[in-house]
Parts: sequence; structure tokens; C-alpha cells
Amino acid sequence: MKIKPFKVEEWMNEYEDKAKYNIAETCVYSISLSELFEIIDEDITEFWERFSNRRLTYGDIVGKPNFLNGVTRLYKNIKPENIIPTHGGAGANSLVISTIVEPGDHVISVIPTYQQLYSIPESLGADVSLLKLKKDDGYLPDLDTLRTMIKENTKLICINNPNNPTGALMSSEMLMEIVEIARSVDAYILCDEVYRHLNQEDIYIESIADLYEKGIGVSSMSKVFSLAGIRTGWIATRDDDLRTALLTHRDYNLISCGLFDEEVAAIALNNKDKILARNRKMIIENLAILDEWVKGEKHISYRKPSAGTITLLHYDIEIDSVSFCKDLLEKTGVLLTPGDCFEEPKSLRIGYASDTQELIDGLEKLSAYIKSIE
Repeated sequence: MKIKPFKVEEWMNEYEDKAKYNIAETCVYSISLSELFEIIDEDITEFWERFSNRRLTYGDIVGKPNFLNGVTRLYKNIKPENIIPTHGGAGANSLVISTIVEPGDHVISVIPTYQQLYSIPESLGADVSLLKLKKDDGYLPDLDTLRTMIKENTKLICINNPNNPTGALMSSEMLMEIVEIARSVDAYILCDEVYRHLNQEDIYIESIADLYEKGIGVSSMSKVFSLAGIRTGWIATRDDDLRTALLTHRDYNLISCGLFDEEVAAIALNNKDKILARNRKMIIENLAILDEWVKGEKHISYRKPSAGTITLLHYDIEIDSVSFCKDLLEKTGVLLTPGDCFEEPKSLRIGYASDTQELIDGLEKLSAYIKSIE
């Protein structure tokens, strides 16, 4: 199977460890295990004593019960048996697509988005149509265009809500319109929801798994819960036949997730309100800092994100985004992600959920660099 290079991941692999000011990070500022127990106001001693005496078996093959129960509380209509644990959100996307898509199937994916959603179907021999998200539309899909793209053999529609890399957020009404479009040809909808719950306003973001009988929601502990290091994600679907197929494929490439990982995830999910309060506060305060910075930069524009931890900064200087980001890192130590990793030229993906002082310092260095090349 041939597949295109994963541009954004290759970029981060190459340059993340070289940054002094990492404002390309997509997770809310990560926490240690000790910090997790401080946030939830519990003593870590009992956890260590209990876990250190446990035999390191494969554990619960289909998921630790208290982890599954914790995940269900993030949804309205999802039960523990509707959840399939995976190796991060990336593992979830890969498992879903490789289970559903066969050569010759028609797949529609929004773009820009996480490259898995269109490059994996393409590698499997699918006919992939890309629905371009435009800045002037707030990076929201044009549903009239989507209707014209639908075919009788459309097997899967891939969306991303909140969107990576723009931070755009689809409303419940828009999601329901997409559901009706998919239902007209009995297509699945895969929605990458790894930034769900990180919204700027106090609103509930619906999951496609709650809204549609063939909806598949994918998420993880990485972005929202600041626990990327435990590499824990999941698939949420109410389609029993699909669940059976997913578990069959999962037996070939995963078997089970880690005992330790699911234990930590279960603890975090059982205290989700405390962690979400910490993380929402951080993204709201940091986005305000970024917004003020953008207003003062004559060469920078953006569509202010509604949710998530990242957004695209557009610039009007004659330099491609890869060269911009490489030169910026070399001269200032500031790391951003080139928009070209998302097929969005002359733009930069910034993560604003880093340590606040690191964001402030990074933006200051970025300003000085822009002035040096204008």
C-alpha cells in the first residue's frame, strides 16, 4: 500500500524538539501525573500502591469498564458498548477508515483538515473528492456544494469538528444537514472530534455519534485533557454491525490498549469538569492574547477560531510557508506549522494553548521576525 507523506506529522517530528518557543503545539498545555492528581485534589499514593502491585496483562480487551463509562459521559446517547478504545485519535481514524473503505468506494473529505481523513482513503483505492473550506465562508463547508458531490456509491463523508487547522466550529443545525445528505445515500459520517469541548463560548458541541445512526465520532485524551502521553483514544458509534467489523480489524492491529493508559484516562474522565475548567480558562485567556497580537500586525489576518487550540494565520509577504517557518525557527527559536502542510499556502498554523508566557514570548519574537522580512 502506497500512501503520501503525512506532512504535518513529518514537520513536527523534524522540528518540534528544536524549538525554544513551541507555539505550534496542538494540545492544551500538557500535565504530569502529579499535576493531574493536584487538579483533581486526590492523593496519588493510593493509585501507585494499587497499580504497582497489578500484573501487567493485556487487561480488558474491549476497554476498562470505568474508562468506557467515563467516555460515555461525554455524549448523550452513547453507552459503554458503543465505545471502542484505540491508540490515540490517530489510531481511531485509521481503524475506522481501513475498516469501511474499499477500492472503488467514493469518499468525500473536507480540506483543510487532518491529512488522515483523505490520504488514507486514497491509499486504499477510494475515489476521494475534496470539499474545500474557504476563509471567506469562515472555514465552514458549503452544503450546496456537498450535495452536488454526493454519488450513489458515496461510502463515507469525513469531517472535522472543531476543525484542524482553523478552529472553525459547525453548529448542530449544520451537522444535521450533513446527516440528511449522508442519509440520502446511506453513507457513513466520520467526524474527527479531538478538539470537542474546547469551545470559546459556553455551549455544548454535539457529537456526530449522537446525531446519526451511521455517525462515527473519534476523540482522544490528548488535546482536550492534556494527556497526549498516555496515547488513548476511542471510536464512538451506535452501528452494531460496524462495531463488530471494527473489533475484527482491531484484533489484527491492536488487540488491546494499555492497562496504565486506560487507568489514568479513567481517573481524568471521572474528574472531567475540573480538567475542562482549567483548560477552557487557558484557551480563552490565550486566544485573547493572540487576538490582540493579530490586531497589531499589518501583515497578518485570520478568522478568529470558535473552538479548539489552533488556528491559521494568513500573511501577505512573498515567501512560502515552509521557508517562512524554517527561517523563523532558525533565527528565533519559534516553531509554527506551515500552512502548506494543510494545502493552505501563505498561512501558518499556530497553537495558542501553550504556556501563556511562552505564547507571549513567541509572538514577540514572531513580530520581530516579520518586521525583518517585510
